[in-house]
Amino acid sequence: MREQISEGFMVFIADGDEGIGSVREIRPGLPELVVYIENAGDFVVPLSAVRDVHSDKVVLNFDRLDLRLRDAIRHARDSEDPNYESPVSTEDDDV
Repeated sequence: MREQISEGFMVFIADGDEGIGSVREIRPGLPELVVYIENAGDFVVPLSAVRDVHSDKVVLNFDRLDLRLRDAIRHARDSEDPNYESPVSTEDDDV
């Protein structure tokens, strides 16, 4: 599975969910990754906690993560404004 993972891949807890971070580093010679979790920073993740890899995505098995990382994942979206709406484009679509 390690061979399928590349730096920059998005990280997810479940397929179809929003991404929670990205792969920063694949540690050579060690069975682990360094993953950046939004609003929390970098965490070491054992390869045994990777459930699946496909389409430039890494899906983690939440139950195999340490408690500190689980907590960070629960709060990955805390800084997002729930009332934010993207601005409507003023450009003419027919141009």
